[in-house]
Amino acid sequence: MNTLTIKIAPALERELEQASLREHVSKSELARRAIAAYVGRGGGEAAFVSALDQAGDLVGCFAGGPKDLASNPKHMKDFGKR
Repeated sequence: MNTLTIKIAPALERELEQASLREHVSKSELARRAIAAYVGRGGGEAAFVSALDQAGDLVGCFAGGPKDLASNPKHMKDFGKR
């Protein structure tokens, strides 16, 4: 793999660091993904993006609620009627 050195503003460096921590990938990997997306090369076919990747910042953000929400049919009684 080749090496590319760039200069970025401190504010962008902080945002890159935060995104790196949030996505659990290196800053280099984030830069590679951004460059590939910018130049229109996604690896030939669209890369798979899981629901967790798309909504990862929302996982675990809700506290409370019924523990059986996904498995108890009574919670779906009025679904779609409003």
